[in-house]
Amino acid sequence: MKRHVWLDRIHQLDPETDFAEIYRISSQYEFPWDTNQSLGFALYRTYAVPSIGRLLARTGEFTERTQKRYDDTVLILDAVLEHGFESAQGREAIRRMNQMHRRYDISDEDYVYVLSTFVVVPKRWLDDYGWRPYSPHEVRAAVNYYRRLGRYMGLRDVPETYEEFERLLDDYERANFGFDQGGRDVSDATLDLTASWYPKALGGAMRASSICLLDDPLREAFGYPRPSAVLQKAVRAGMRMRGRVVRLLPPRRRPAPARESSQVRGYPNGYRVSELGTFEQSGKENSGQSGKSGGCPFTGSAS
Repeated sequence: MKRHVWLDRIHQLDPETDFAEIYRISSQYEFPWDTNQSLGFALYRTYAVPSIGRLLARTGEFTERTQKRYDDTVLILDAVLEHGFESAQGREAIRRMNQMHRRYDISDEDYVYVLSTFVVVPKRWLDDYGWRPYSPHEVRAAVNYYRRLGRYMGLRDVPETYEEFERLLDDYERANFGFDQGGRDVSDATLDLTASWYPKALGGAMRASSICLLDDPLREAFGYPRPSAVLQKAVRAGMRMRGRVVRLLPPRRRPAPARESSQVRGYPNGYRVSELGTFEQSGKENSGQSGKSGGCPFTGSAS
């Protein structure tokens, strides 16, 4: 298989009608690691908005059960991507997401901003660190994919183009980024989780490396000191080097869904989409596994 076989396939599809298939190919064949990392950074950015970071800290979910919250977010989004918006699994995942969100007083403006991070941050990540950037087909498909997700979330005034999403994100962050102790607590818990995925001797280095990848407004909103210029340059150069190495690899022959990531660790015995996330008066959030019997759960790799 030639290196650009999947890109050739993408260019045979229409990003206005085949956007879900294009986005699936990009995310699971062309850039599975980059997609997971960039979407993680996309959500991480939202913690620097005090109204969001404060709410997440108040629930305790992102500071006390960080791995489970990470897993649940990844698996809910992955179910929609892997199975499609109209599938039973996709509909259940969106239902779960909406059920959790409606428990809180979250403005449409905050929701649309979060959606914009899913569109803009992965493109910027691939521009900086990917083995190739998104093609125009992939950019348009990502826009349409998240516009569709926004529709299922009942959001209004969702941007129509990438440029509009990008402008919304930049304007929103300039107006709203700021220090809040709740956001800092959620950020610290997230960085600690990232460090926990590596051997103890490397954990601190990975935490420091993560801070080196933050842009100045984001880093300053959390109150982190500026890394040394030498360290920051080395970390970012290493990320670009990884992209050049990946460019030399053969194309992926099978999909790599996010549920198979080694970073998803909380469901070694499988899971049901309907039981992911938090439930009022359920206690499920304290459990890493399903509490019901019957049916066949998805099996998720935790290796």
